[in-house]
Amino acid sequence: MPAVEADVLVLGAGISGCALAYHLARRGVGPVVVYDPRTPAAGASGRAAGIVTEQLWNRWDVEVTRESHREYAALAQEGDPSAYVRNGFARWTRSPEVARVLEESLERLRGWGVRVDEATAPDLARWFPAGRFDDVAAAVIGHDDACVTPSALTTLYAERARQSGVVFDFGQPMRSLALSSDGAVLGLDAGPRRARRVVVAAGAWSKALLAAAGHPLPLVPYRTQAALLRPSTAWKEAFPSGHDLDTDVYLRPEANGRILAGDGTEHVEADPERFVPGGDEAFVQHLATSLQERFPGWSDSELVSSWAGVCTATPDRRPLVGPVPGAPGLYVMAGFNGFGLMRAGGTARRLADLLADGERSPGPRAALEPVWPARLAGAPTRFTPKPGFTLEAGDDPRF
Repeated sequence: MPAVEADVLVLGAGISGCALAYHLARRGVGPVVVYDPRTPAAGASGRAAGIVTEQLWNRWDVEVTRESHREYAALAQEGDPSAYVRNGFARWTRSPEVARVLEESLERLRGWGVRVDEATAPDLARWFPAGRFDDVAAAVIGHDDACVTPSALTTLYAERARQSGVVFDFGQPMRSLALSSDGAVLGLDAGPRRARRVVVAAGAWSKALLAAAGHPLPLVPYRTQAALLRPSTAWKEAFPSGHDLDTDVYLRPEANGRILAGDGTEHVEADPERFVPGGDEAFVQHLATSLQERFPGWSDSELVSSWAGVCTATPDRRPLVGPVPGAPGLYVMAGFNGFGLMRAGGTARRLADLLADGERSPGPRAALEPVWPARLAGAPTRFTPKPGFTLEAGDDPRF
């Protein structure tokens, strides 16, 4: 089989890689090839919680997530309306210390244009009839936040990219990745794939790919867990997604009266090829205890399934997006610390602009400056991941 010549070779067909291919095609960059040894959304994208919230901790995150949010709504409206539901996102705490930080975040978020308000215990009881909130010290509600179906959005991006001429290469194991002054060569059983530029957007596999190419970056894969529950009495309306800041458990409505709940994040490095894909007994028990205390009306829920996926952390909890230092033609889009779904669309658009206009173009470069990979050049590649769906105060992770 003859080699496929590409301007850009994207490694990874999760939502980030497929969104990047879509935006590259829109900018007229090509030929573009997306390679994945599996299928679209086979990794973390297919196991994500699907919550999209602007309740974040810095302006860049808010803006890129807002752009992603709008793009997901438009894609779903055109191709799969069930893949997007605007239901809001509530967070609460009974801790006075955390309550002060939660209340401080309101002014900051409003300054970034986020529609977020204080909520009361009666508000929470109205939104979550199965819950008990008499001990809540503070709560907030984000009105524009939503739930999405990650696998459906990934498919929509891939379909539109393919319609624009992007080639998708699935199902072959990768043998090698070699870089030279002429570009990159991806070794496959069916023959080499050659490209002028290559983007590593392979999620938890990005660390190994970059190391194999001789350009390691500080990325640590870690395991996180979620579960699907079926209450004895199904909910009738789409309640807001919720996050209990005290137990660090989140939940959101799912189809057919079910509930998706997590967060079973582990703060140790995981191997994306050998991790345990099912939910642990300790995680399931933690969910059961949390429901008993906060949502007694759902405490008898049936466990439909539980699972685990592997996300990727960075030392400063910001992703790595842009050119890899010291490696002309090599780019990365990884290390989203569990928030890849929320950031994928907007981040992909920014990286596509950079690849279309060049690294010296001031606009595209400035749009990625907070996540430029060079900031972590020389940082240790082994560290303890500290991700999580937690409350942040500015750029300082306090909880």
